[in-house]
Amino acid sequence: MPSPRDLLNAVKAVIAEIEPEEAERRVGTSIFLDVREPDEYDQGAVVGAVHLPRGNLEFQVEGKLPDKSAPIVVYCAGGVRSAFAVHTMEQLGYTNVSSLIGGFNRWKEGGHPWETPRTLTHEQRNRYQRHLLLPEVGETGQQKLLDSKVLLLGAGGLGSPAALYLAAAGVGTIGIIDMDVVDASNLQRQILHNMDRIGERKVDSAKKTLTAINPDVNVSTYDVRLGADNILEIIDGYDLIVDGTDNFPTRYLVNDASLLKRIPVVHGSIFRFEGQVTIFDPYNGPCYRCLIPEPPPAELAPSCAEAGVFGVLPGIVGSIQALEAIKLLLGLGDSLVGRLLAFDALEETFRVFKVQRDPECPACGADAGEIVIAEYDELCMPHPKEAPSLARA
Repeated sequence: MPSPRDLLNAVKAVIAEIEPEEAERRVGTSIFLDVREPDEYDQGAVVGAVHLPRGNLEFQVEGKLPDKSAPIVVYCAGGVRSAFAVHTMEQLGYTNVSSLIGGFNRWKEGGHPWETPRTLTHEQRNRYQRHLLLPEVGETGQQKLLDSKVLLLGAGGLGSPAALYLAAAGVGTIGIIDMDVVDASNLQRQILHNMDRIGERKVDSAKKTLTAINPDVNVSTYDVRLGADNILEIIDGYDLIVDGTDNFPTRYLVNDASLLKRIPVVHGSIFRFEGQVTIFDPYNGPCYRCLIPEPPPAELAPSCAEAGVFGVLPGIVGSIQALEAIKLLLGLGDSLVGRLLAFDALEETFRVFKVQRDPECPACGADAGEIVIAEYDELCMPHPKEAPSLARA
């Protein structure tokens, strides 16, 4: 039976190896794959290296490195594990893979560039381990989520499930704007809150729930009415907006401000047994005014407080909003930019409608004038019993 040394020599005889000096000349044109264990990687790595422990290689490498013809330099600590990793990758169809002679130890001793990579803590690796198993997310994606900032408009029916899943996923900063208080009638669908919170400010209740779910998350609260006087300041610095508002004045206000700041809006709406989700990505897809150039009369657009809403419905729609938000933050899959997803709870059906930018849109069209942030309350004529507010759904 061959010894481990004989096996290593046999593998090295059939794979390509590369000296550190030559490998350094390939920085920027080749992918460097670090197959050491996490504790080794944490102490230092080749700048920009992709980390994938040797034990996970067979199961995850094709997801992490889908281009099998790309030039790849594989390294470990001393050049043993990387040799076997290269042999395995060649069996998987990779055609331009080399093992770094002497591994990271020789690389570091030779004065070649390296860095102490930013890594997740042990607790974070445990918390997000199901994300880390996904090659499309991994540690890099999780760190990107932790660096992300999402603003939720409303802590009500749509904002509740969206906030819960965004916090659980590890979105590092979640802003919540709502000027309402928790009422018993909210609890049928607004799952951020509970009986003990009745009478409490919704933003305070929401913050308690989200920080209890994930201490990694910084929750910023805005217990104010969103208006023309403060919207640009509030949304500034956020990567995207999750819109759970339930009235036309706020939707038009948000649309115009998002165009000015070029911040995507994940829009959701619900009514009785039906819900809709789409994404308004400024100048890359339609905006809200492309769909609805002018607000309808108030009598044709009753609120959920007047017409009712099926309690589970906002949970479904808000969860889809959270899903689309995370996809946008990570650049995953096909987003709902230019598409409107409609859900009918009674039929249990989803339909997708294509939505095009309107070349004559008064807000984002080619001949649109300067965007002026203004109030739209008088145009929309809200129900006299309800002042324009956020997300009472």
